[in-house]
Amino acid sequence: MILAEAIAAALERRRSLFASLASEGTDCMRLFHGAVEGHPGLAIDRYGPVLLAQSWGAPIDEAMRGTIVRAIDLDLAPAFVERGRGGVRVGDDPRLESPIGHELGLAYDVRPFHDGQDPLLFLDLRVLRRYVKETARERTVLNLFAYTCGLGVAAAAGGAREVVDVDFAASALAIGRANAERNGVRIATIEENVIPILRQLARLPVKGRGGRRPYERIAPRTFDLVVLDPPRWAKTPFGAIDVERDYPSLLRPAMRCVSPGGRLAATNHVPSVTREVFEHTLRRSAEKEARAIVALDWLVPEADFPSPDAQPPLKIAIATLE
Repeated sequence: MILAEAIAAALERRRSLFASLASEGTDCMRLFHGAVEGHPGLAIDRYGPVLLAQSWGAPIDEAMRGTIVRAIDLDLAPAFVERGRGGVRVGDDPRLESPIGHELGLAYDVRPFHDGQDPLLFLDLRVLRRYVKETARERTVLNLFAYTCGLGVAAAAGGAREVVDVDFAASALAIGRANAERNGVRIATIEENVIPILRQLARLPVKGRGGRRPYERIAPRTFDLVVLDPPRWAKTPFGAIDVERDYPSLLRPAMRCVSPGGRLAATNHVPSVTREVFEHTLRRSAEKEARAIVALDWLVPEADFPSPDAQPPLKIAIATLE
């Protein structure tokens, strides 16, 4: 399908969604999900005043940039990122310097150009931020792999009694703390690799080469809600993170950190891992930890992230543990 026509069709399909999101104070959403809307490798998002187009395949040449801007037809500052070509970035509108986007009435730093390549707010996780904001009141919340603390800020805004965000990236946590201040809420941040923090909280020894170097010490404890949103794969001094082949190494200690009657919100982004396989992994991990899953609910990315087979790559499980 011609790109302009595909974008026009995508926008029409989202018309009612956009109206609903606007009524909730949201101006950050996916406008075009090329993976299932006719142009794999291309995604077009709105982040407040920013129009962000990202490509994981063919370059976004000048002609394509013009087509995208004309097809969207909104007064937004265009930014283009070619993820598959060394992070080529195009965009010089002054509005790109310090834009603020909004989601569910909260304000976030949404700069498209920064030290990393990933957006500062992952839009497909809106459904989980919504859930956390709606259910966190008076709860203690542990947010693992917090990145820029979007989930932590949502929890605090929802009335959480305490929020602890853990990530190794100082720059990401700094953005998270600024977002919390921007929204008038408080979060605590721990700048450390997640594995040693998680294992200490779970009363487990810290293993690997990293265990022989200094790392932040923390006392064991549990939380009412633990959010586990790991990357697909990462190598750390404390061992590899591999949610496709070895997710239990994270799930089992995370379950130890959940208070009786509390909940674990766990994600898996790997397309080849089905919901059924992920559920089996969750239940098997709980069995190994002698924790009964008394309820297991699933969240599905909202309508701006369509899936042709009702099996979106992002799986979000909410497990209530006895």
